[in-house]
Amino acid sequence: MRDDNGPSQPQQKDLFADLERRREEAAQGGGPERIERQHEKDKLTARERLDILLDDGSFEELGAFVRHQVSDFGLDEKRPYGDGVVTGYGTIEGRLVYVFSQDFTVFGGSLGRAHADKIVQIMELALQNGAPVIGLNDSGGARIQEGVVSLGGYADIFKLNTDASGVVPQISAVMGPCAGGAVYSPAITDFTFMVEGTSYMFVTGPNVVKTVTQEDVTSEELGGAAAHASKSGVAHVTCANDVDCLLRLRELVGYLPANCEEPPPRAAGNRASSFDAEELNTLVPPAPNKPYDMHDVIRRISDDGDFFEIQPDYARNLIVGFTRLDGHPVGVVANQPAVLAGVLDIDASLKGARFVRFCDAFNIPLLIFEDVPGFLPGTDQEWNGIIKHGAKLLYALCEATVPKVTVITRKAYGGAYDVMNSKHIGGDLNFAWPTAEIAVMGPKGAVEIIYRRQIQQADDPEAKKDAFIEQYREKFANPYVAAEYGYVDDVIKPSATRRRLIRGFDMLRNKVVNAPPKKHGNIPL
Repeated sequence: MRDDNGPSQPQQKDLFADLERRREEAAQGGGPERIERQHEKDKLTARERLDILLDDGSFEELGAFVRHQVSDFGLDEKRPYGDGVVTGYGTIEGRLVYVFSQDFTVFGGSLGRAHADKIVQIMELALQNGAPVIGLNDSGGARIQEGVVSLGGYADIFKLNTDASGVVPQISAVMGPCAGGAVYSPAITDFTFMVEGTSYMFVTGPNVVKTVTQEDVTSEELGGAAAHASKSGVAHVTCANDVDCLLRLRELVGYLPANCEEPPPRAAGNRASSFDAEELNTLVPPAPNKPYDMHDVIRRISDDGDFFEIQPDYARNLIVGFTRLDGHPVGVVANQPAVLAGVLDIDASLKGARFVRFCDAFNIPLLIFEDVPGFLPGTDQEWNGIIKHGAKLLYALCEATVPKVTVITRKAYGGAYDVMNSKHIGGDLNFAWPTAEIAVMGPKGAVEIIYRRQIQQADDPEAKKDAFIEQYREKFANPYVAAEYGYVDDVIKPSATRRRLIRGFDMLRNKVVNAPPKKHGNIPL
């Protein structure tokens, strides 16, 4: 029946029932059997991942009923809703984020035109509204049946990744395969998470490698989480499983502002250190060549002792990551005396430069802990470009306009002293502990150059050299000469470090730097 007011009640119910049926079909992805296979691989489905990543009940899906429009190769008979990716927005700790989660149960998560268009829409919304975009990658790559249209979809995403770089935080979680052209989107984003044992990334897979180079290598060896965490540096954070990955991703977002126009969020609650400040006074060993763990310093000055480390297994001689001081997020860059004596090399320079540039792009103040004997010598480093790669870290710190504070705990030698946020390259506040040694080089090397003739002519060369070393150490291997020139703002007790840092960053909160007008600089690549 029908009256002048519109459809009858039974017809309305049919429409609503049809809507619910379609929505349920979209929610099923590739169906129960494929969902079960996903679970058998210790992987969550696309929607299960979003349930963990986002605040309860906050996800709003967009494009649930999108389907591809391709008829070739029998695809007209396979047109699942969603086209292999779940997209939308939600909140993490109440703060807006945009998300896409590839669904491996539908076409193996492969990317076609409709799939790409859904991701593009989410990224455009993130840019327009100034909120982070998070991609959960689990895809077999380009949808071969769609040919060049699929490749065009990847390129559209790459362009938006580039446009969004430095505007909104972009985070990728690789939670399954990510191969071929698909790898370049995570590579452009700010941080890449990987799951141990179930995720991998590579431009060309093991079969192609075998054909071209005759190397026998597994997917895990070639591009698994461990390989990219320790060898290539592609992975910033590795996680034990999907749940661990998503929870750690939530933790990282808590340190980041929504976009480049906003300050990083201040945490509520307890803002005290978990340690006795006096413990810092005995952390640096009396012997200048004895190692110690810089993590112990970082955690003792941090709120609650918390430190979210980035790339902990790559270039371990340099530590980077996020902490909080009195609730305010801070980016930490620190030499690690426990690994290669904290020396700077190619990998450490690349790691530090990328992290510094991220912090600067998103208004996150920088804290540098310095204990560096110099740059790593040797033909391997020189021939592989330590000069230009080391210059990247120098360039990044020179370019950064956020508040920058340095604490010299022990060694600050040679050009590495300049690079690690010295006053000369724009350090706002530079503190030194009484254990600091600021000089062109270490006492032993300096003495062997300056007093070479006197040592050679001495009756007891070794005794003479030791005397000169002690004399040099007393005169130069301390922080007071640098302090006399104003290169160090103050020499402080280690136990006072947290208090001085909190007050220093508070003082610098409204720092403004007017850089020379230009399109962009030319960082040494």
